[in-house]
Amino acid sequence: MMLRNAAGRRAVATAAAAAVSLTLALTACSGTTKDSADKGTAEAGSSAKADPDAPLKKGLKLAFLPKQINNPYEKIVDEAGIAAAKEYGGTGKEVGPSDASASSQVSYINTLIQQRQDAILIAANDPNAVCGPLKQAMKKDIKVVAYDSDTAKDCRQVFINQASSEEIGRSLVQHLGEQIGHKGKIAILSATQNATNQNTWIEFMKEELKLPRYKEMKLVKVAYGDDADQKSFQQTQGLMQAYPDLKGIISPTTVGIAAAARYLSDSSYKGKVVLNGLGTPNQMRAYIKNGTVEQFSLWNPEELGYLGSYAAAALASGQITGAQGEKFKAGKLGEYTIGKDGEVILGEPTVFDAGNIDTFDF
Repeated sequence: MMLRNAAGRRAVATAAAAAVSLTLALTACSGTTKDSADKGTAEAGSSAKADPDAPLKKGLKLAFLPKQINNPYEKIVDEAGIAAAKEYGGTGKEVGPSDASASSQVSYINTLIQQRQDAILIAANDPNAVCGPLKQAMKKDIKVVAYDSDTAKDCRQVFINQASSEEIGRSLVQHLGEQIGHKGKIAILSATQNATNQNTWIEFMKEELKLPRYKEMKLVKVAYGDDADQKSFQQTQGLMQAYPDLKGIISPTTVGIAAAARYLSDSSYKGKVVLNGLGTPNQMRAYIKNGTVEQFSLWNPEELGYLGSYAAAALASGQITGAQGEKFKAGKLGEYTIGKDGEVILGEPTVFDAGNIDTFDF
């Protein structure tokens, strides 16, 4: 499945416009229970019984725990999920650390347990560092939904994935390869070294690069900007100093791609080094228009938060347990089916370029 082209995006634009309205300055206890805190995921959920006809409970309390509280992309996701909770009579809030270190989310999980939230929705900075407290949460019948960046599978019931991880990783290499004629040195500017989503995508990027068509492309460096704007800017500068003949950079992080674009746009490398990756239209519009970036990709982050919110509500209401094959309704997004290991895929991303970027506002 390839990413959508400009020709097929009018429906996406309509959906994005109809999604939860957000004005942005850019810079997820009751129901079914777990039989064992150590199983704590679809494995344990499969022994509990789902009631797909159960109504969504009123008054559910959801807490969104992003990688970092000041991440503009995750702010979009979380605010959309909080707004979605109002549709089914629940409430939501966003809490989280100011940094994206591996252990930074642990104290927040412990506090949310004490507050007896009905569900915790987390974009994990590290798949394992958060597991202990998340298992304690599930033991107390607090539902756990991972979104954007997964935890270890036994530390949550459901994972809301933006799109197929393989599709994201491979397509970014495919797009960059076409842009540089499948020749030259390339680098990756990632977020943190332990980010589950980033590492999964990078593994698929490396697998794609093994194919014969990329024999004249060489991955010379994976740099980490820790989802911090200034560090990502400095990492881009460092890449160009170390590899002045670099042909392309893939940055699968909204913070990273914006920082890299800012560096390239004011450098002698503008128009010479191809930058591709994952970004939001409002962050990247200026760089598309000034020729620094030709294209980039992303899903609708509002829909990601919206879907996560409804998945958490379905869990907390006993409609689903996280077992493969279960179905639930996500409001205006329609029905979704839980896949292997509790994964729910939002859909395929969109490619943004000069031809369509002005039709999006997020």
